[in-house]
Amino acid sequence: MANKVAKVVWKGDMTFEGLGSTWPGGIIPLDAEEAVGGHDRGFRPLELLLVALAGCTAMDVISILRKKQQTVTAFEVEVEGIQVEEHPRYFGTINVVYRVTGHNVDEKAVARAIELSETKYCGASAMLREKARITSRYEILEAEQV
Repeated sequence: MANKVAKVVWKGDMTFEGLGSTWPGGIIPLDAEEAVGGHDRGFRPLELLLVALAGCTAMDVISILRKKQQTVTAFEVEVEGIQVEEHPRYFGTINVVYRVTGHNVDEKAVARAIELSETKYCGASAMLREKARITSRYEILEAEQV
């Protein structure tokens, strides 16, 4: 597997553009709050860690649920990071909520897919788990019949 490369380019004040090697045209705006010289027009860097975790585990879980032939019609992962008070203000606790909507989705399949993501497949989870306590829960909602 090829190495991944990312960089940020300063655009003035506290504004940066984030670029990655796997999607050359993709730009992620980064900025800070106005109180520290920013303009509130982009992600905060630590917020992107939460997005990375959500995306990593979401891709794992939906892939596993598809393999288990679950009929999922909507899916989202919400991640909340709680920062410690002292610097560096890393996330001491991260809470993950999986919301699966579908038709007759098997709860055991969902629980197993999440377990596999958290313990075997998701690199973001493995890295963050070294410093943060990560909790998770799931909700399964029955989709409306059309």
